[in-house]
Amino acid sequence: MSEYTASVHWQRDGQAFADNRYSRRHVWQFDGGARVPASSSPSVVRVPMSDPAGVDPEEAFVASLSSCHMLWFLDLARQAGWVVDDYRDDAVGVMARNAAGRLAMTAVTLRPAVAFAGPAPDFAAVERLHHAAHDACFIANSVTTDVRCEPILRED
Repeated sequence: MSEYTASVHWQRDGQAFADNRYSRRHVWQFDGGARVPASSSPSVVRVPMSDPAGVDPEEAFVASLSSCHMLWFLDLARQAGWVVDDYRDDAVGVMARNAAGRLAMTAVTLRPAVAFAGPAPDFAAVERLHHAAHDACFIANSVTTDVRCEPILRED
């Protein structure tokens, strides 16, 4: 078993609080020292109480799924003998009401575009690699969100 930690820190800094007009800006800090400015989504809490420059939990959720998928894809492609030169995913998450009527991230669509060095696998092989990456992804295995993968064929 492994454990992963993150520290989330918010301070009121003398702001009024009871009127619900306090800043939602905060900081995420990770064990390697990375500090990430964070905030509520401006879609949830309007500016100036939220900070559009900060990463919001919904964006982080989408990025976490995309990043986990990518890391598995890279390893599986390497194991299959393919050399990946570039990987880009413009992932999109959808917030909507789930079956219980609660707001939830109901779907995340990954749209990975991969460039290979030398001969590239055919599209069917790339789809199989993405399917295997999805099956192996720890984050995708941890959520009930519908995670879809729509690979994009890159011809660089």
